[in-house]
Amino acid sequence: MILLIQIIDVVAQILGVLVIVSAILSFFMDPYHPIRRGVDNIVQPMLEPIRRVVPNVGMFDFSPLVLIILIQVVKNLLIAFLSSLV
Repeated sequence: MILLIQIIDVVAQILGVLVIVSAILSFFMDPYHPIRRGVDNIVQPMLEPIRRVVPNVGMFDFSPLVLIILIQVVKNLLIAFLSSLV
């Protein structure tokens, strides 16, 4: 059970880093660059539903921040649920 909790924690951390990397790469890298496309292929399907709900504020897109918060909330809920089973 502890291994599963650690895996959930690592996956959540990796997803959070990928969201940050995707946001940073969107400023500097061509959208058709293979690295950016690879990161966007992972992150964009999670961002699209959030972008439909959360509007842009001026030229700022807060959907990556919302996604990071949601990843952390889901991670904490899963870990709490698994810890309660032990």
